[in-house]
Amino acid sequence: MKPKHGIPPGLWNDWRWQFGHRVRTADELAGRLALRRRERRELLDAARGSRTAVTPYYLSLMDAGDPRDPIRLQCVPDIRETRSPGGAEDPLEEQAHSPVPGLIHRFRDRCLVIATNRCAVYCRHCNRRRLWRGREVFLAADELETVAGYIERRPALREVILSGGDPLTLSDGRLKGILARLRAIGHVEVLRVGSRMPVVLPMRITERLCGILRAHRPLWFLTQFNHPREITPEAAAACERLLRAGIPVLNQSVLLKGVNDDYRTLRELLYGLERISVKPYYLFHCEDVKGGAHFRVDVHDGMRLMEKLWKTASGLCLPRYVADMPGTKGKVPLQPVSFL
Repeated sequence: MKPKHGIPPGLWNDWRWQFGHRVRTADELAGRLALRRRERRELLDAARGSRTAVTPYYLSLMDAGDPRDPIRLQCVPDIRETRSPGGAEDPLEEQAHSPVPGLIHRFRDRCLVIATNRCAVYCRHCNRRRLWRGREVFLAADELETVAGYIERRPALREVILSGGDPLTLSDGRLKGILARLRAIGHVEVLRVGSRMPVVLPMRITERLCGILRAHRPLWFLTQFNHPREITPEAAAACERLLRAGIPVLNQSVLLKGVNDDYRTLRELLYGLERISVKPYYLFHCEDVKGGAHFRVDVHDGMRLMEKLWKTASGLCLPRYVADMPGTKGKVPLQPVSFL
């Protein structure tokens, strides 16, 4: 096989190489982009005080010379992050519902475990930007025991969602240990794994990883494709490996201004997901996180967009357009304008 982007296939297709060669500084990222002097200065200012990381794979999907490129918008710091008015550090009030470190319990029958605050790519629209402070960490053994003990004392908790950060940044062994500990809790019926790896680092979805996930079924895999250009042959193959292992794959897009907030782009995304057998599950209205105001679409524009899709697209392709509300209010359906 020929080298890809100047990298031998044996390295390019190795997820550890990809992860280890993330672009992690604003200076290095600026060097990969076609920037004017003012744009470079703004990028460095925007990145100050927040994490930056992009895998070589995800960087290769970007049109580096286009500041409006939908891949670039999702992963390159933007000066608007520092100038956006308002917004909350914790828009879903998760910290108020974190009874022990590493666990968020907002709803009676399910909880979320923060396996790590580390990601392969730090998405600029992330609602957990607060976790980017400090160094990258993972759930330690004693913290896992505290989390498991909390769940064991609450038999109403039937579903546990492993999230982060991205839990698939952990090693296979560490991930297996967490899943096994959670699966050992008698009343936990279903596990979920939330990860953007099929999108930003599809090489991480190895056969060995799929075997680990398969051993802990029933387990559902939730990912986040936001633009049709993210549905590459590599991403499709990663999802296919999960599906062959008996792991259902659902997609939770975020409606993002300049990325997917037009009919043709969103329809192409949903059709593309159907073609690779990934079910569009939710389309999230972008949360009011501090630094993310430039991504937020007017809710009425979002409803009009969904109305057009609901009238023209197959039901298999259609997600539920929802706003995730703070605290225990949960996900509120946003119905099309003509249905109100």
